[in-house]
Amino acid sequence: MPASPLYVAPLEWGHGPKVFEAFLEPTCPFSMRAFNKLPELLAHAGEEQITIKIRLQSQPWHMFSGVIVRCILAAATLKDGREAARTVMAAVGAHREEFEFTDHCAGPNMDATPNDIIKRIEQYSGLELAAAFAVPELQKAIKWQCRYSRQNGIHVSPTFMVDGLIDSAISSGDTVEAWMGRIFS
Repeated sequence: MPASPLYVAPLEWGHGPKVFEAFLEPTCPFSMRAFNKLPELLAHAGEEQITIKIRLQSQPWHMFSGVIVRCILAAATLKDGREAARTVMAAVGAHREEFEFTDHCAGPNMDATPNDIIKRIEQYSGLELAAAFAVPELQKAIKWQCRYSRQNGIHVSPTFMVDGLIDSAISSGDTVEAWMGRIFS
């Protein structure tokens, strides 16, 4: 009997007609500032009015970005997948300095391995990720995130799309009220 396909829960909240997509890199300080505003945006707009989708934008200058993105997607395969993924992303964001390099090329993480990073994320998130991380089929979800970003011309994080169109006027430094004005204009 063939194995069932790997289910990776979509990183989506709300179910309204207005679609807000946030392309985020989990160790980018600006992405994490935006990530932390998403629950407030959902509360202000209402689940019936907006659908918020997190898209993972791995960036090579954040040296462990690929490992961390894979951990987030691995979490999305666990029980309560999207909330587990959000937990992992929040844990990385709360300790993001421990996952970064000095000037993107030096510092204590030069001696860290991917297994070290997975263990740190497990410790901070309280979730067991190593087994899910090692599932080869997870690669399909990672590639989908990358292809989706590329086809939409996404190069930096954070980048925001409203109803399928990039809105470069939206910034992580904006208030949620300012986001609402741009999203619902």
